[in-house]
Formats: sequence, C-alpha cells, structure tokens
Amino acid sequence: MKITIGIDLGGSTTKIVGFHDHKLKIPTFVKADNPIASLFGALGKFIYDNNMQLSEIEKIMITGVGSAYVEQSLYGIPTYKVNEFICNGLGGQYFTGLKDLIVVSMGTGTSIVQVNEDSIVHTGGIGIGGGTIVGLSSLLLKTQDISRIMELASKGTLSNIDLQIQDISKTALPGLPLSATASNFGKVRSQVSDEDIAIGLIHMVLQTIGKSAILSSLNSNIHNFVMTGNLAKFPQCKEVFQSLESMFDVHFIIPDQAEYSTAIGAALTEDHHMEMKQIL
Repeated sequence: MKITIGIDLGGSTTKIVGFHDHKLKIPTFVKADNPIASLFGALGKFIYDNNMQLSEIEKIMITGVGSAYVEQSLYGIPTYKVNEFICNGLGGQYFTGLKDLIVVSMGTGTSIVQVNEDSIVHTGGIGIGGGTIVGLSSLLLKTQDISRIMELASKGTLSNIDLQIQDISKTALPGLPLSATASNFGKVRSQVSDEDIAIGLIHMVLQTIGKSAILSSLNSNIHNFVMTGNLAKFPQCKEVFQSLESMFDVHFIIPDQAEYSTAIGAALTEDHHMEMKQIL
C-alpha cells in the first residue's frame, strides 16, 4: 500500500504528515518566505527524513490558506485540495477517537469546529491567537521571537498583571474561585516587567480562546474540546485550560503533535469520504 500525504500549507509555514498502512510517518514542519517555497521545502524534507521515494506516494492532500497558491499537481502525483475545517474535525477525531467534540484550531487566529459523528461544521472563530501574542509583543516587548516571549513568560508573575477575584472580593463568587481572572491586565497601574507582560499576554489569549470554545458549546451536549495548532505547544496551556475545566465542568484535550492535527485530517479525508477537489 502506497503513502498518502497530508499537507497544511500556511502563508509561510508548512506541516506535512504521511500515512502508510494506517501508520503515521515522521511529521515535518518547515518555515520559508512564501507558501510555495515552504511547501516544496517541507515535502523534500519529509521524503528525506522518512527515507522515502517519490514513487511511494500515492496521493497528496493539501489544505490551509496557502493552498490557494497551488495550481498544479506536485511532481505528477495526484494532488487534491480539501476543506480546512473538515480537516480540523478529522484531526481532532483521530487524536481522541471521540464521535462528538469541538476542535479548536489555535493558529494566527482561532477557528472552532463542531463534530457530531460524521457531521463537521465550522461554527465560527475569533481574531485572537498566536498573531495576537506576536503583534502585542512587538509593541510592548520589542520582540516577535516566540522562543524569547516564552522565556520571558516563564519568569513572569501573573498577579502583577491580572486583576483577580481575590483583589475585589473577600470571598469566592458562585462558580468562580478567588484566583479567577476578573480583568486581564486590569491590575496594571504603573511600570511592570517584560516578564510580567509576557505571561499576561499569553494568559489573556489562551483564556479568551478557552472561554470562546466553551461558549460555542452552549447549545450542544458537547463537553470535550480538542486544542490543536501551534499555540498548543505553549506550556501555559495546561494551567489555563485546567483552571477552566474546574470552573465550567468541561474537558480540554491537548494531544501530542497537536500542531499537525490539520495535516493529519487532510491525509484522512478520502478515508472518511469527504469532499476533495483534484488539482490538474
């Protein structure tokens, strides 16, 4: 059985996975100055890392905003474009085995997809995500380096930034512990450290995403949320989402290799009989 490739092509980053006999090959992540350079760099690296030949690839499934730039098949291999939101849903199901769930794709912004067995519906999104952290860090911390931002955040103190319930009330409110956030950045009244700003930015973005996901589920019976995308690699995710779990009686799942979820979903599109459009 030949290999099916799934590619999540962003503006300047590409994530690529492959399945051979239903087994996941070594995934690959590449950054470049433009989508096409990123695409071919990732495909070449994937083939090299997995000690493969082009002749072993049966088909290539492409999704993501950068897929609009792909107008011909790759290396003469049957190449298809597939719906990104469908891929998000399939990736979430792959990681969890759940039939009913909400998949939250945390990229530059955030998209939310509701999955009910074979039904996958994009229910909305918010313009808050990794791009927000990078943009505000550029203004406030004079850096766009994610590694540097994460390093600063690891040394920050959130209580110097966020106004918490305990700052305005002597007792916990119904459903809200004293440590719950009353206002992101609401405690800032004077100069604060770069470390404190960094942890405040990350928590603000992650809390906004988590609460938006919970609000999206209010008209359903879904209580499981699968968090995917590059932001899932931030160490603060565990703390933020565990806090929301205890307050709202829901469950957040952060899979290993969560950043490859959409690419995995792309590779699985045909197996689930989802729509795919061949690039000729």
